[in-house]
Amino acid sequence: MERREEALERLDGVTRERFLRDIYPRRKPVVLTGLELGTCTTKWTIDYLSQAEGSKEVKIHVSAVPQMDFLSKNFVYRTLPFDAFVRRAAEVKHKEYFLTEDEKYYLRSVGEDVRKDIADIRKQFPVLAEDVHIPEYFEKEQFFSSVFRISSAGLQLWTHYDVMDNFLIQVTGRKRVVLYSPRDAPYLYLSGTKSEVLDVDNPDMEKYPLFVKAKRYECVLEAGDVLFIPALWFHNVISEEFGVALNVFWKHLPAECYDKTDTYGNKDPMAASRAIQILDRALKTLEELPEEYRDFYARRMVLRIQEKAYRNDYG
Repeated sequence: MERREEALERLDGVTRERFLRDIYPRRKPVVLTGLELGTCTTKWTIDYLSQAEGSKEVKIHVSAVPQMDFLSKNFVYRTLPFDAFVRRAAEVKHKEYFLTEDEKYYLRSVGEDVRKDIADIRKQFPVLAEDVHIPEYFEKEQFFSSVFRISSAGLQLWTHYDVMDNFLIQVTGRKRVVLYSPRDAPYLYLSGTKSEVLDVDNPDMEKYPLFVKAKRYECVLEAGDVLFIPALWFHNVISEEFGVALNVFWKHLPAECYDKTDTYGNKDPMAASRAIQILDRALKTLEELPEEYRDFYARRMVLRIQEKAYRNDYG
């Protein structure tokens, strides 16, 4: 079976009105180009970044291999002064290193207290925040977080979904992003919000035979491009160059739907979490029956879920 692929649509100069009227309701990813993002796209050189925020310490991911895996945790957390981190992340070979001379670095900004505070570039990186104009294609009260990211060239992040809509703003450098529809979740071998399939280009088909059924959407983000990623869309990101990006997340659902303890924006909505817990209890109850009965009633449960909850108009 051949892999199904589709390049993402690229639209230039989309206004807030057009985005909300024509693009947002479709709930599909799209690359927005030509938006006014501020002076960051020209100012954020390695020298400027290093000087702007100085030597305050940041917690970073360090990986000896390009493909980072959050399930097996094949990376370590380390702390560096921000200016030293930027220079190291921009290098290919390192004179100073933690694991290997060609290790990869990744910064995902967090709040001051990761258990209570969300990432907000205005609070964690106030000097750099002055250079950024975020496209506010949502209401101010919907804003959740603005996550500042820096990646080494060649770094690949695991495939995962987020529960909020977001813009991935590529400020400098180039990224390749591969996405999969929420409808293709059955083919992605999920563990929580993450896919076990790390290498989306050359997957182990013996281990993941259904993966070929997942339709692949792909785009390359150049400096200044903005990718709209709707909630629940899976995405896998490769930094083809050293680069700086900013993710802006906002609440698509009513605020009370989200877990108030969620500072990362990746915990399932409260109703979904409760439903999964109920399902787990139902499956546990089925274990009281012989295998033949378990199989029969489990299939009936699947049919009931399909009948009551599946969409028929999923395009």
